[in-house]
Amino acid sequence: MKCRGYNYCKTNISMETKTDNRTLALIKQRLDEAERNIQYVRQALEENEGLIAKKGSNSRGYEESISGEKVVEGVFDGQNMQGNNGEEYPVPPNYASKSKLVEGDILKLTIGVDGSFVYKQISPVERRRVSGPLRIDEHGNFNVETAEKNYKILLASVTFYKAEEGDEVTILLPENGEAEWGAVEHVIHH
Repeated sequence: MKCRGYNYCKTNISMETKTDNRTLALIKQRLDEAERNIQYVRQALEENEGLIAKKGSNSRGYEESISGEKVVEGVFDGQNMQGNNGEEYPVPPNYASKSKLVEGDILKLTIGVDGSFVYKQISPVERRRVSGPLRIDEHGNFNVETAEKNYKILLASVTFYKAEEGDEVTILLPENGEAEWGAVEHVIHH
């Protein structure tokens, strides 16, 4: 790399390093989301195979409709749905972000005979709003720094709003109880 002068070269190197660190953090989060999606597909396949083998059995804690679909209700934990049958079901990050799901929201999951998953929010919890700057921790995870604590947010929300570190982010949290995750309501870019 040729430099036009020491200061110019030094500035470009530090900007490239910052970009590389942010890019690496985004890549890591995308890989984590891909792993969750793979888990989601494997789980759907396993459950579909179990459905074929048991043909109508309700021993796994789900309801089965006449059409062969399974319905499971559960609680959103910030990334996944904890089913009433004790199973964990990954919620697509884009759906959680777009729907502004908050920890404690009650969801209904319909698992089609073809293995497809369709989520529906059936009972949202009461919400409150807090704001703070967007931060990236040493592991590349995104969070919002508030007076109370730092709340994790989904990468899907960060990319949708084109948020950058330091932007002011308003998140939704459950009115009652503790939470680790916040749902992004809006972003003010700085």
